[in-house]
Amino acid sequence: MTRSLRSLMTPHTDVHRAGDRMKTRVSWLDSKHSFSFGEHYDPDNTHHGLLLVNNDDVVSPGQGFDTHPHRDMEIVTWVLGGSLVHQDSLGHSGIIYPGLAQRMSAGTGILHSEKNDAWRIDGAEHDEPVHFVQMWVVPDEPGLTPGYQQLEIDDALATGGLVTVAAGLPRYRDRTAIAINSSHAAFHVARMSGDPEQAIDLPDAPYLHVFVANGEVEMEGVGTLDEGDAVRLTRTGGQRVIARRPSEILVWEMHARLGAQ
Repeated sequence: MTRSLRSLMTPHTDVHRAGDRMKTRVSWLDSKHSFSFGEHYDPDNTHHGLLLVNNDDVVSPGQGFDTHPHRDMEIVTWVLGGSLVHQDSLGHSGIIYPGLAQRMSAGTGILHSEKNDAWRIDGAEHDEPVHFVQMWVVPDEPGLTPGYQQLEIDDALATGGLVTVAAGLPRYRDRTAIAINSSHAAFHVARMSGDPEQAIDLPDAPYLHVFVANGEVEMEGVGTLDEGDAVRLTRTGGQRVIARRPSEILVWEMHARLGAQ
């Protein structure tokens, strides 16, 4: 983003409450959509910055998303509870669980499935639903080679600070867990204990999306945010966030928006 474009942007803070999200509910899935998704379309709510999808999903045991296609999208899946089995047409197969960073680059085209049936791999059957947030950001260019990456980062999260999980921004090249093909975006997570002395400062960026995955936090200039609440910030950042109880927040830092990279 050029300095002249940023100077034209009006600072804005937009709070979206959990209960106002669009919902998809079937026998095995409880999905809440922060942006237009599938049959839920709102022309005034299609994206923020480069983030097009922020789906908060709970999937019943033994159920999940059958094999389906994606293309030209960077897809980050963050598990909050339980476990999710990923399989794709590149031959990757594994269990995603809390504290594991995972990214799939759809590129020219990829098929994958996501199911709550980890016992097929580890043999330990369970009756626990899996709760995860799946987020999509646009890549720098279409037609990239599909790819997959994952890395365990539980130890880094234990510090309570803002951990860079996935990034394409050059400034995070040496300290990000996994890479995404978007040079204007970075995804951070903070797993906060609820200690009032522990606080994080949000990045200063043209576009921020802050999602309270669980718990309750207080954001400077905004107030109390509960589980499922989100804040979209334009040309404003650096706010301090304090957790009122054990909480996890997901932060997308973006230095471009869709159609203006």
